[in-house]
Amino acid sequence: MLISLSHAGMEDMGVSTSRSSLERLEFDNVALKKLPLDPSTEPGVRQVRGACFSRVQPTPLKNPKFVAVSGPALALLGLDADEPAAHCYCGHQFGQFAGQLGDGAACYLGEVKAPVDQSPELLHENPTGRWEIQVKGAGLTPYSRQADGRKVLRSSIREFLCSEAVFALGVPTTRAGSVVTSDSRVMRDIYYDGTPRMERCSVVLRIAPSFIRFGSFEIFKRADEFTGRQGPSYGHDEIRTQMLDYVIETFYPEIHQNHSDRIERNTAFFREVTLRTARLVAQWQCVGFCHGVLNTDNMSILGLTLDYGPFGFMDRFDPDFICNASDTSGRYSYQAQPAICRWNLARLAEALVPDLPPDRAEQVLDEYLPLYNGFYLSNMRKKLGLLRMEEPEDEMLVTELMQTMHNTGTDFTNTFRSLSQISCPTQQEGEDESEVIKQATELLLQQCASLEELKAANRPTMDPRELAMLLSMAQSNPAVFQMISDRKTVARQLERLSRLKELMDTTAEQLRAKQTEDWSCWIKKYRQRLARECESGVDVTDLQKERVHVMNNNNPYVVLRNYIAQNAIEAAENGDLSEVQRVLKVLEKPFSVQEGLEKPGWVGRGGVADSEERDETGEEGNTSGAEARVLVPYDSKPPMWANEICVT
Repeated sequence: MLISLSHAGMEDMGVSTSRSSLERLEFDNVALKKLPLDPSTEPGVRQVRGACFSRVQPTPLKNPKFVAVSGPALALLGLDADEPAAHCYCGHQFGQFAGQLGDGAACYLGEVKAPVDQSPELLHENPTGRWEIQVKGAGLTPYSRQADGRKVLRSSIREFLCSEAVFALGVPTTRAGSVVTSDSRVMRDIYYDGTPRMERCSVVLRIAPSFIRFGSFEIFKRADEFTGRQGPSYGHDEIRTQMLDYVIETFYPEIHQNHSDRIERNTAFFREVTLRTARLVAQWQCVGFCHGVLNTDNMSILGLTLDYGPFGFMDRFDPDFICNASDTSGRYSYQAQPAICRWNLARLAEALVPDLPPDRAEQVLDEYLPLYNGFYLSNMRKKLGLLRMEEPEDEMLVTELMQTMHNTGTDFTNTFRSLSQISCPTQQEGEDESEVIKQATELLLQQCASLEELKAANRPTMDPRELAMLLSMAQSNPAVFQMISDRKTVARQLERLSRLKELMDTTAEQLRAKQTEDWSCWIKKYRQRLARECESGVDVTDLQKERVHVMNNNNPYVVLRNYIAQNAIEAAENGDLSEVQRVLKVLEKPFSVQEGLEKPGWVGRGGVADSEERDETGEEGNTSGAEARVLVPYDSKPPMWANEICVT
C-alpha cells in the first residue's frame, strides 16, 4: 500500500517515479537507535515495560484508494518506509491519570532525511533535517486496548483537512500527507446510542519532526494517588533521562550546546516548551480553534497542534464553546484552553523530576500566563490593525470586543474579517463620523445571531429535573454532589436558564436595537483608537493600505467549519471524493478569495447529490423527510442543518 501511495503522490507533483520510493528516500531512524525498543514481538494488547517503542506489523487494507493528497506536505519528504513501530506513552485524560495509552492506531514508519532544497524556514522549524512519518489507522498495536487499530473515513478526512488547514493559518502543527480509504470495514457506534454501522477503514499519513508528547514522559510515573495507576516503566529512571537527553539534543540543539550544567539545561528546555505552548494556545484562541481533547497525551513536546479528534472552529462566538460532545463538564472549552495547557505543563514538570527540580519548574510555570497574554495581545493587535503603537487600553478594547461579540452572538471568523472594512478616521472636514459608525454597525449586524438562534444556543443542555435534583443535593448532601457533578457545570446551566428567560421576554426588534447599540458603542471606541494610529503626520492612505493588508493576512476568509468538513465527508461516503480535494484547495489559501472556489461542488440530503447513489453500506440513499441542503459559500455562517452535527 505504501509504495503505491508514494508513486501516486509523487506523480501528482510531477516527479519521476523511475526508481521506487524506498530507493529515492534516505532513512535515518534516530528515535529507534537512541530510545529502547521493546524486544517482544508478541501479538495483541499488553503492558509494555522498559521501552519507548514496540515493533508492529501494519494490517493491509482491502482495495485501497486515494481520497486526497497534500502536495506541500509530501514535498517535505519523499515517502514510504520499512521499520514500523508504535510509541508507548501515558496521559492524564480529563484530569485523571489513565496509565498506559500509546499509539493504539498509529505506526511509526521511520524518519526521512529532508530534501536538500528544503527552505531554511522549514529547517529552522525542524533542526534535525529529518521528518518522522506515521500511518494512522493501520491496525492493531500493543496499545490498542479494546479498539481495533483502525480509523474510519469521516475521522480520517477531518484529521487530514484540519492538519493542512491549521498549517495554512500559520499555526504550528503536525502535517497530513494523504488520506487513503478502502473496502475494508469496521463497526462503529458514531453517537454512542446503540445503533452501530459498518464504516470504511481509512489511513492518514502523518508527518512531523517528532510525535513525542508530554505523556511520553509519564510512562515512568509512580502510582497515582487518585487512580492508583502507575506508568508501565515506573522505576526505569535511566530511560526517562535517556529520553530527555534525546529530545533536547535532537530537537533543541542550541539549548544542549549552551548549557553544560544539566539542571540549567533541563530548566531551559522546560522554559522553551512552556513558551511554545503559550504561543500555540494564543494562536488557537485568535482563530477560534478548539482542540477538544487537551489531555497530556495530546500535547506535543515541540509545541505543535497534535491529534485531531473532536476539534472545532467556533461559528457564533461563545467563550464557553465546547466542540467535543463527550466533554459534558466543559473542561476543554474554548476559554479553558489556556489554563488547561498550563495544567498540562505542570504534569510534564512532575514527570521530569528529579531531572527537573520542582522549584525550578515552578519558577518557569509562573512565566506562562504573562507569556500567553503577550502573545495573545500581539496577535489581536494585528487582527485589529493596530500597527504603529501599543497602548495599555488595547487589552480592554479587545476584551470589550469579545464581550460585544458574545452579547450579540456574532460569527467569530467573519466578524474579524469584516473589521478591515472599517476605515481609519481621515481627519477631513467632510467626514461624517456618525454616518461612518452607522455603516460599520450595519456591516457587523449582518454577522449577529437572530433571536431564535440565541434562544436555541442558550437552552440548558441538562434535563430540568436532573438540574433540580443536583441543586437540591448540593444543599443537602455536598459530598455526594461532589462525586456526581461540580458547581461549575451547574452554574453554567443556571446561567443558560437566566439568559434564556431574558431572551423569552425580548422581541426581535428589541434584540436588534440592543445589538445596534452594543456595536455602535464599540466601533466608536475602535475608531478613537485608530485615530491615534494616524497621529504624528502619518499618511492616512498609506496606513490604511498597510492596515488592510496586515488584517486580511491575520483574519482568515475561511476556516474548516464543521459543516464544511461534514459536507465533504458525506460526499466521500457517497463515492464523490472531489469535494474533499476542493476543500483542501480552499483551505491551503485561507486568507484569500479564490475565484471559482467560493462554493462547494457537492451538497447532500436533497441537494445536488444523485438520489440513486448508494451509501457506504451499499444501500440506496434515502433523503425522504430530510431537510434539503442549501448550497452556501465556504465563508458563510453555518446553515441550519449544521446544528445537527455532533462530534464526539
